[in-house]
Amino acid sequence: MTLTMGPGPLAGSPGDEVNFRIEGPKHRLFMHDFPRRVHARFGGEVVFDTERGKLLHETGLLPVLYVPEDDVRTDLLERTDHTTHCPFKGDAAYWTIRAGGRAAENAVWGYPEPLPESSWLRGYMAFYWGPMDAWYDEDEEVHGHLRDPFHRVDARATSRHVRVLLNGEVVAETGRAKLLSETGLPNRFYIPAEDVRRELLTRSGKRTVCPYKGEATYWSLDGAENAAWSYEEPLTDAAKIGGHLSFDHEAVTVETEPPPGT
Repeated sequence: MTLTMGPGPLAGSPGDEVNFRIEGPKHRLFMHDFPRRVHARFGGEVVFDTERGKLLHETGLLPVLYVPEDDVRTDLLERTDHTTHCPFKGDAAYWTIRAGGRAAENAVWGYPEPLPESSWLRGYMAFYWGPMDAWYDEDEEVHGHLRDPFHRVDARATSRHVRVLLNGEVVAETGRAKLLSETGLPNRFYIPAEDVRRELLTRSGKRTVCPYKGEATYWSLDGAENAAWSYEEPLTDAAKIGGHLSFDHEAVTVETEPPPGT
């Protein structure tokens, strides 16, 4: 995400405050070694296990792991008639995984004859994240997607005065928020739960998973669905925002003022 989303150098519009120019297409590809062992399971079988995976960064997209065919259980794969065309990589072939009496249709793809400018994709396969039963980075199960080595999360205490309003009504107000900065995303204030008018919130069924922060739980406000979220058991990188709530800036108004005495 760091490289492929603004203002990263592989983004469509990386910005002008640089002393270099990248001569190349607007849509850019960059592939490099992933530094650790990765394996995935489906239907009770390990469908691939590799220490030679490569991460492909592509403008505007999340990075994707490509696995050498020799590290894939190709005996579990069945080639299908499905194809797609990418103007930057070529024609993709697809495979269905069959294991444990189950099937994941077109869950694997590769470029048997990639375009010359991306010839290094030959001999590699990629797997859709969702159909797999579990993914492992070394021996730790990971959720959402693999961590991008160029992505980081920083959470810092701030004494700025923060107010959250919906239709002019104060929903939250605090002078002890945490400010979370995440590569490629706007800053977010996380407010202690005690400083939020919780009676205005209704827990929703929505859940999302971030490989850097953990699983998010969502709340709705009157007329603003899923406008707030929190990480009740955040991962280590985001431990400081545990027990705090953040708000969708498109659904509510977030006002900030400098700390008192500045």
